Amino acid sequence: MPERPPRPPGTWRIGSIAGADVLVSGSWFLIAGLLAVALAPRAEQVQPGLGLWKYVVGLAFAVLLYLSVLLHEAAHAAMARHYGFPVSSITLHFLGGVTAIEGEARRPRQEFFIAIVGPLASLAVGLFSLALLLVVPDGLLRMSLEGLVVANLLVGLLNLVPGLPLDGGRVLKSVVWGISGNVHRGTLVAGWGGRLAAVAMLAWPLLQRPLFGTPPTVIDYVLAFVVAAFLWSGATAAMASARLRRKLPHLVGRALARRTLSVPADLPLAEAVRRAQDAEAGSIVTVTAGGRPVGVVSEAAVLATPEDRRPWVAVSTVARTLDDGLALPADIAGEDLIVAISRRPAEEYLLLEADGSIYGVLATADVDRAFRAAR
Repeated sequence: MPERPPRPPGTWRIGSIAGADVLVSGSWFLIAGLLAVALAPRAEQVQPGLGLWKYVVGLAFAVLLYLSVLLHEAAHAAMARHYGFPVSSITLHFLGGVTAIEGEARRPRQEFFIAIVGPLASLAVGLFSLALLLVVPDGLLRMSLEGLVVANLLVGLLNLVPGLPLDGGRVLKSVVWGISGNVHRGTLVAGWGGRLAAVAMLAWPLLQRPLFGTPPTVIDYVLAFVVAAFLWSGATAAMASARLRRKLPHLVGRALARRTLSVPADLPLAEAVRRAQDAEAGSIVTVTAGGRPVGVVSEAAVLATPEDRRPWVAVSTVARTLDDGLALPADIAGEDLIVAISRRPAEEYLLLEADGSIYGVLATADVDRAFRAAR
């Protein structure tokens, strides 16, 4: 059974959906409390004489509202699982929710459907609640349904705004990706859409009076700033990631590998270094009598060993054992290469052909230089 990733600090696990942890952040409790206080007068108006129970009604609506948010995120999770992507968690926070999907969409179609199902789920909840209003009499239940209609239709429509990190931004990304064939271009276009949405959000309080005749309050300005900051930072992070990922195709294991010399593990280090110099090899691998690789010699450890001691030291003493993760396929490249060396940090990795034969050694320093040089 795979080990669960550590829970982010400040979150509480309240259950799971299809194997994904459902987490609630501390900020949710703040919003739930504010909703309870904000809705209490309305609950008292609808049903006089509630007393302190009016706050319980407001809190119950907050829970109901976030259940609809959970349905929105569960739709993302279900579609991601449909395409074979693991989903580790769904987190509810003060701005809504986020689904932690492991891996990136491999085709525009996948990106489109994983993104679009969330807003569609919210719109469906809003329309269903609207239909129930036709048969539900006046009272607290009707008040809650009216709130669900407004909230879910608003969430559904706002999430279709074509800018990252909103779902609509991912939809725009998939469309540009499909037309151009370039996922990075799609991300950059959607990122600029998110930045424009952030600027528009800042201007929203200034438009309330001319559009609706309602003067903006301090809360309106604060909420506009918080949402705009969220949109701007999310869009900027996505654009930075796209620029970084654009460099990844230049990282090819075979092209970066050093010529390798295979030596017995008990060979003196001085002799191993001499043979490597004669063969113009940039790395040394220790092997068994049968030729099976067992370790990669650390360049740093060799340099740290005084030359007068090298004839008396076995090469195996400066070699790192080939534990899991230190032997990689020779064809590894791009994002797969970055993920592999991130999971198991080391200075050198052994590259193997499909038949198990040694191709060469990949040094992390060489990968770093190639990444910095990529354009």
